[in-house]
Amino acid sequence: MITFRHGPAIHFNGPMDIKQIRTLIAIAETGSATRAGELLHLVQPAVSRHIRMLEEECGVPLFERERHGMVLTDAGRTLVEYGRRALRELDKARAEIGPAANAIAGRVAIGLLASTSRLLAAELVARLRTRHPRVSLSVNVGYSGNVVQWLEAGEVELALLYDTRSSTGLQVEALLDERLYVIGPPGEIAAGEPFPLKALEDRPMVFPSVSHGLRSSIEHALAVAGITVDVVAETNALDLQKSLVAKGFGYTILPSSAVLDEFEQGSLSGAPVGSPELSRRIVLARSAARRPSPAGVAVAAELVALMKEMVQAEAWPGAAWVGR
Repeated sequence: MITFRHGPAIHFNGPMDIKQIRTLIAIAETGSATRAGELLHLVQPAVSRHIRMLEEECGVPLFERERHGMVLTDAGRTLVEYGRRALRELDKARAEIGPAANAIAGRVAIGLLASTSRLLAAELVARLRTRHPRVSLSVNVGYSGNVVQWLEAGEVELALLYDTRSSTGLQVEALLDERLYVIGPPGEIAAGEPFPLKALEDRPMVFPSVSHGLRSSIEHALAVAGITVDVVAETNALDLQKSLVAKGFGYTILPSSAVLDEFEQGSLSGAPVGSPELSRRIVLARSAARRPSPAGVAVAAELVALMKEMVQAEAWPGAAWVGR
């Protein structure tokens, strides 16, 4: 008997079939046994039988049959979460032991910081298509706190994070230090000279939300310098943060990678923070408890190489390489 310790108690009293799990997930995603059958190329009686047997094995209902479709129970949601993880691991195993094991293949989910995704995602996809055409990439974009959660839950295999000494269970590799910039409306900040942190005193500021790792770094630097600012807005959406600044609601502090397009278009202005200089360290992180897949190793190598080339070519303003 197997018991899941998180979420509603589910006790397995018999063997579980992969087909049953695929059927469960298909119904959860479509809300319909009929559509799930079409997706899986199964006749309706087979779909119903898979779910009935799964519920008998678990000893609890997995769906509530409602007028407008099938809705997961709490136990069903728990089983779907674990089932998705199990299927991802099986897919990785097939890619490793399949007949074309000498050619790297498989699906790799990665997490990118919102500020770096525009700079890196398209170039990384292009490199993989050329060098590892059998590797498919799933790119998940979020703030550092979100990305750590994805790593810990096994939803992504590797990720870029701010230096994360407080997170246990992660294997990290330092890659680069990136200077932070004061960002303002177009024409407000001269690009040539560093912008003294003291000059932000009492200015209106648009901050990232508290879930953003950058927020704590900014607030710590302001507190150490004894500087008070007027926070007029905060948001967890990078595009909205930049839009509010561009429309004149205030200033913000961001890495250059987050605003390169806006600098080129002239929709924002900015300069490196000075007196004191502020920077953040970006690391490559993996779960220390999970063995990396061959495809994941290949993606990590291409991502690190891409970032190093960008820094060396000065295509990443304010960045200094600290990796190998």
